[in-house]
Amino acid sequence: MGIQIIINGTQETVSVSSIAELVTQKGLVPETLVIEWNRQILKQEQWPSIQLQEQDRLELLQFVGGG
Repeated sequence: MGIQIIINGTQETVSVSSIAELVTQKGLVPETLVIEWNRQILKQEQWPSIQLQEQDRLELLQFVGGG
């Protein structure tokens, strides 16, 4: 059982409770990630305290280095 949230415009069912858990579950590198939650940019130290709710909207932006 999970909750329905919207990640980068796509509805997904997740079984985690916090944004930090979502980042871990997806295997993302926190140092390269910016997260917008319900139109609010979050600092990384906020991720564990944000509890995901039904129909939350997340934008996960990952920065990639290169030349």
